[in-house]
Amino acid sequence: MIQHIASWPVLIPMLSAILLLMPPCGKSIPIRRVVSITMSLFTSIISIALLVYVYKNGPIVYAIGGWKAPFGIVLVADLLSVLLVALTSFLALSVALYSSVGDDEKGSFFHPLLHFLVLGVNGAFLTGDLFNLFVFFEVLLIASYSLLMHAGDKHKTRAALQYVILNLIGSSVFLIALGILYGVLGTLNIADMSQKVSMLQGDDVFLAKIGGLLLLIVFALKGALLPLHLWLPNTYASAMPVVAALFAIMTKVGVYAMLRVYTVIFGENAGLLNHMAQPWLWGLAIATIVIGAIGVLAAQDLRKLTANLVVVSVGTLVALVAIQHVSATAALLYYLVHSTLICAALFLIADLISHQRGKVADRLAPGRGVGQPILLGACFIIAALAVVGMPPLSGFIGKIWILKTTLDSERALVFWPVYLIASFALLVALSRAGTSLFWERKHQDRDHLEVENAKPLQVIAVIGLLACSPLMVIFGGPITEYMIAAATQLHDITSGINTVLKGGL
Repeated sequence: MIQHIASWPVLIPMLSAILLLMPPCGKSIPIRRVVSITMSLFTSIISIALLVYVYKNGPIVYAIGGWKAPFGIVLVADLLSVLLVALTSFLALSVALYSSVGDDEKGSFFHPLLHFLVLGVNGAFLTGDLFNLFVFFEVLLIASYSLLMHAGDKHKTRAALQYVILNLIGSSVFLIALGILYGVLGTLNIADMSQKVSMLQGDDVFLAKIGGLLLLIVFALKGALLPLHLWLPNTYASAMPVVAALFAIMTKVGVYAMLRVYTVIFGENAGLLNHMAQPWLWGLAIATIVIGAIGVLAAQDLRKLTANLVVVSVGTLVALVAIQHVSATAALLYYLVHSTLICAALFLIADLISHQRGKVADRLAPGRGVGQPILLGACFIIAALAVVGMPPLSGFIGKIWILKTTLDSERALVFWPVYLIASFALLVALSRAGTSLFWERKHQDRDHLEVENAKPLQVIAVIGLLACSPLMVIFGGPITEYMIAAATQLHDITSGINTVLKGGL
């Protein structure tokens, strides 16, 4: 019966969303908020319990309907997937708290859509086959379309239209890639595919390579990898900050898919197709870091700056995917958790600053001072130091780990200069942003003008996200051990195949 817990991070958000659409939640905003926060907390607790169980007892393979892989649909709760499920659930809880002071009233069905998005993201992390990865992609994308238009205007409509069109094209390419791979391999179960891909010969090798590279296009679009990243800055900057904070996890779904597919299926055991995507991943990742850093320097407001920080983080993560080593993957997982939480916190901080600066909002220009300079200034400094990678926060640990693991790689001569120069660019941009937001004021403004102070739930959400950075340092020992264990399990392909195809526990 313990195997059923693997399905709860998917079932609970689904049931929560349905419950929030029905009376009395559907007609009462206070009840809807209480239920949404309660169910988000429940999902987080279940996700953490699942993480602890898997860490102690090994992976869980949940065969839906009792049909074993590769014939049935399976959910695979291994160390990698449960880590990202716990991260998603915690981020959703923070967003539910933050939105409950008024942002959820600016449009329809915010809380049900929030839980549908969590359903899609958690399902994408837990699924054991590529077709259901496509299904969960579509679930999270449909929810994201509506959330992007929450409190929408014509600017949001334009950005949303671009986002929808690109993702519809990506979904079409995804289906074509799956059709090609199924035609060649006769299966879409990830573990089964990794067994069969090494046995391909003749024209089937080229067909499988075409399918694998089409998947790369799809994942690059979902993860915002150059040159398919252009949708992200405008989309995230135009969305409500609380929605953009939730979207911080969505690019990581694309990165996760790259990590899973090009390590397990087209990894070192793939015969003639081993590591086929690595040259593409490496070059595009380096270019993405460069373009993201330029975007950070050119940003004229804090939300656009933060959106470009997401682009930089994606480039860094994909570069580590391309290295294909246990230590690089472990560093990737640590940095992924850190960057997701801090970027989400920065989007929320930008929202608080916007409400307190009047018409200037979060633009990096002189304007009215914020009403809570100590609180918001401290939050911004902590987030900025974490992003840049200054001690004693998690960004420093993540940066050192990334540099150390790439030092042993033959690609260090390229990665180190690019990454360090990009980090310096981030330092310059965030220093300029802090100066503009907190020090430069228009003389005609008056401090006695009324400002909207941050509400307690908003402060709790922001501090909760920021607190994870020092906690990741304080508990650095067990956290790094977990990351290394998750990376080792991912790269132990033979053991992973046996676990999935034999049913796990």
